[in-house]
Amino acid sequence: MKEVIAIIRRHKLQETKAGLLGIGIPALTMVSVEGRGKQKGLLGWNYELDPMLAEVEEKNTGISMRFIPKRMIYTVVEDDEVPKVVETIIRTNQSGYIGDGKIFVCHLEDAVRVRTGESGEQAIK
Repeated sequence: MKEVIAIIRRHKLQETKAGLLGIGIPALTMVSVEGRGKQKGLLGWNYELDPMLAEVEEKNTGISMRFIPKRMIYTVVEDDEVPKVVETIIRTNQSGYIGDGKIFVCHLEDAVRVRTGESGEQAIK
């Protein structure tokens, strides 16, 4: 089993959920987060919606954000499902601009369904 964690733009959440559902991944968890990458925060909140606005904002205000609001989604899948999950997240979130996000794939030792006590892959099916 693997846990796939993706940090994506806020406005891409619904499209990402639909894409994952389309490949048979209905279960996920979402958390609202804020963070920054190596650029130490991008210019203005408008950048999240339209990266081209950063140039205009920088000239007009000189203000930059330290943390960018994002969505972090988590899903647990069988090992053989990881490539299609990663490809779907990339396809639905890749714009080519800074801030498209990150995907982390982590080994998961075990999972337990609280209701039934099932463990391992049975707990995630």
